Order: sequence, then C-alpha cells, then structure tokens
Amino acid sequence: MASLVMLVIILACAALLYLKGTLVQGITMVFNAIIAGFVAMAYFETLAAMLVGYASGVAAWSQTICFLLLFVLTLAVLQTFALQIGKEKVDMGLWPERVGRVVCGVILGYVITGQLLVALAVAPLPSQYPYPRFADRNPDPSKPSAPLFSPDGFVTGLFGTISEGSFATMGDPKSFAVLHANFLDQVHMNRIKGSQDVSIRTSTPAIGIPSKGGVWEAPSSLRDAEGKPLPARPGESLMLVRIEIKKNALNDAGKFTLSQLRLVCTPKGGSEHPLAGRGTGVHPIGFVGRGGRLEEKTLTEIITIQSADVPDNVKEIDFAFYVPSNMVPTLVQFKQNNVARVSAIVSGEDTPEALPFEGAAPTATPDERTPDTDTTPDDQEM
Repeated sequence: MASLVMLVIILACAALLYLKGTLVQGITMVFNAIIAGFVAMAYFETLAAMLVGYASGVAAWSQTICFLLLFVLTLAVLQTFALQIGKEKVDMGLWPERVGRVVCGVILGYVITGQLLVALAVAPLPSQYPYPRFADRNPDPSKPSAPLFSPDGFVTGLFGTISEGSFATMGDPKSFAVLHANFLDQVHMNRIKGSQDVSIRTSTPAIGIPSKGGVWEAPSSLRDAEGKPLPARPGESLMLVRIEIKKNALNDAGKFTLSQLRLVCTPKGGSEHPLAGRGTGVHPIGFVGRGGRLEEKTLTEIITIQSADVPDNVKEIDFAFYVPSNMVPTLVQFKQNNVARVSAIVSGEDTPEALPFEGAAPTATPDERTPDTDTTPDDQEM
C-alpha cells in the first residue's frame, strides 16, 4: 500500500509541475519540501507535548497531527515567499523544461511520500499500516522491511545526518541521530502490540534511572532461567540497566513489551557531548527475575506490572542488554514519549546487587515463541 501511495503522489506531482509549473519552480518546491520536513521532525514532539496539555483527548494522535501541521504550514510559508520573489517566469528551454519538470515532480513526490509515511508511523495505527516494517510475532530489529525505494528512510536519514551535533541548547549539542537513533525502527517496534491493550505512549512521565549504580556489566555468575551460563556474543558485552517504572504511570506503563524499550548507545570517547553525533538502539533480551536468574523474553511478550508489585513510588527492574563493545549506554527510551539519561557505568565495589523482578510476566503463547516461517521481514514491500 505504501508503495502504491508513493506512485500516486509522484505521478500527481510530476503531472502538476509539467502542466502548471516551471523547472525553477520545481527545484524550489523540492528544496522547500525538504526544509519543511526538517522543521516538522525537529519540533513535532515539542508541539505535541504542548497540544496534549491543552487537549488531552487527542494525545494518541498528537504527534501525527503536529508533524503534518508543521510540514504543511512551513511548506506553505516557504512557497508563498518563493512566489513573491520569483514572479517572473524563467524559461530554460523546451527540453530542459519538459524533462526537468518531470524529474522535479518525481523527487517532490518522493519527499512528500516520505514525510507522510513518517507521520503515519507515529500514529496509533495497527502495526501493518502504513506498511509492516517488522513481523508481528518474531520481529528482528536487524532486518526491517521498507516500501519501494524507502522514502521515509531517505527523509529521516537525511535529517539525522544534517542534525548531528546541530541541536544545541545551552552549549549542549544534541542530535536527532542520537535522540532518535534508527528512528523508523523505534516507532514501528513501539506499535507491534499496540492493538492488544498495550499503550504506545504514556500520559505522564513513566521511567527513571538511578543517578548512581544504574548501569553495570552483568556478572559472570548470572545464569538463565534453566541455570545455564549466558552465551557470549563476539563484539558485544552483556550489561544490566536498572530502570525505574513509576507507580503513578502504571495505567499506561503497566503493560509493555520489550520492543517498546530500548537502550541508545554512542561511541566510547567519541565526544565530550554524548548526545551529539550518531547512536545505535538495542533492545533488551530480558530481565533479572526470580532467584536472581535472567528471564529471557521475546520482543513481543507482554510484561505486566501490577500495583501490588510496587510497594513504593517506583518499581526497579534490571533489564539485560547486549551492548556493542565499542559503545556505551547513553539513553533509555520507553514507549513513544519517555526518555531518560543513563548514569555512568559502575564496576567493582560500586556494582549493585541485582534486584529480582517477581511481578506478573505472562508466558508467551506458542505463536510468539515459534518463528514465523511465512514472513520475511527483510524483503521489501513491493
């Protein structure tokens, strides 16, 4: 469906520019659409948070509404300005005009399609819309699917490249490529169980990280649920991250999947500003459970926290992540609108004792544990 929508938009843009526009106008519209997309991606979350404060009823759709609103309004303003300063038509010649208008129309339609797919990706839609990026039962984050020519991947990747280190606040550079590393994977993974009573966002801040002793390398004595040593992965280190789930947010945060939780890692010693540059997102393989053993879970298993499991204001759970050896944990992201800075890695005497999570963690159904042999997530949707 996404590929079909892209073809329709491309044909419409190409026909419009060929019949009504000029080559100069086409080039201008392409650049204006790219700039409008940059504005939308830079500020849609901030505007969405403000919108929810005034109209909580649209919370689920707030990011989609704000993204489209920012894109359309910015494009309209830029186009109005361009028309005012370019009232005189510039004719580049018969064939350059004919060919150039069509080419610009194709590029414009491609960019607009990418922005539309991004807006739909953050909407509370079933995971198969606007296209199934991952298999519902056994998603593999390393093998995302994409529509024809991946227009959403192009616009988000371009913005990530442009934004590296450019989001500066009080001298602390921030990059979209870190704040939303692998952005499309993040938002699509977040929606995999969104139709099964699992919220894709929270109405209040839901997570926190201890200021000290929040991250440490998993001890060699850690075993899986069957008492077996955990397998070593070349080039990766198994780390435990203590995440606090807030009791007052359990209405939305009490049910989640590991696909909605991820750790953003950045290169070791790469910069004095950890939020600059580019990051990589990794999902947990499980958490420390009963008896201090690692309870390994699939990304789609629904984990439940009951109010009775949280005697204090927060429930601390030690999640296990395989982190690339050349990277360090920087951020924890949860659902659509929660992010927390990770504390420094501790070792030796500062390493905390693992806290077993003995809350309700439902066992996966056979469908969730059996590989989906009918689905090939790395194939492109044509």
